[in-house]
Amino acid sequence: MSHQVSIYPISQATTATFTELYFRLTFLFFIQRGSKYVLHPTQGEMQGEEGDLMIFPPGAMVTMENRPVMNENYRALGVCFTHDLVDGVFSDVPRTQAEKGVQIVRASEHNPSDILSLITDTLNNASLPEMIKQYRLLEPLLWLRAQGFNLPTQVEDDPISQVRRLIETDLSHPWVAGEVANHFAMSEATMRRWLSKTGQGFAKILLHTRLERGLSLLQTTDSQISAIAMDCGFKTPSHFSDAFQNRFRIRPKDIRSAKG
Repeated sequence: MSHQVSIYPISQATTATFTELYFRLTFLFFIQRGSKYVLHPTQGEMQGEEGDLMIFPPGAMVTMENRPVMNENYRALGVCFTHDLVDGVFSDVPRTQAEKGVQIVRASEHNPSDILSLITDTLNNASLPEMIKQYRLLEPLLWLRAQGFNLPTQVEDDPISQVRRLIETDLSHPWVAGEVANHFAMSEATMRRWLSKTGQGFAKILLHTRLERGLSLLQTTDSQISAIAMDCGFKTPSHFSDAFQNRFRIRPKDIRSAKG
């Protein structure tokens, strides 16, 4: 697996609404079964269907709902691109032209499964030299640009993005506001003012970062819930379960097995 592109098989058994999900990197969802509903603060409602590709730009914060069909799990492949790869293809696109919202590549018009095959074939080919892999992994982004889709480049100046990036280096670490402020060479009071323009304080960013990683691990791995809780920085599995249910209105175990 390339360190610049990560791919995640996503599975979810029960429909659930996930509010204020934040995307620090460019993320592509290739929907394989079921549908994905998204509520964007400026774009409004949109829905991706089976076979569609939904593109989430860095800095996006949305409400999202994965919807299984019949008695089968919702399934998708998630592909995450680092900023440098996106910059390599879209750095010359004026920010006014780069789409900052969620974009849908419809299966009926563009057949995005072709670029998914290119990504998976490249990542799974152990005989390819790393340099060749990097060039091939630019092709899906070049294909998107040729089809008229523009992606914004990195938003690392966003306070939420910067704080989350630090927290993600070690989610199990007992982060406190003063320590994080010191990392950014500012006082705790200055950091709180810096974050205030985002509408989220440090405690909320920390909790949301941990819960969203927990959600991702529930959807993409077979790890025990107790291990996920520890890895994400919760003191006990029950603490994780309570916080998860309080935010998402669903128990962690129901992500993997349908209620009832």
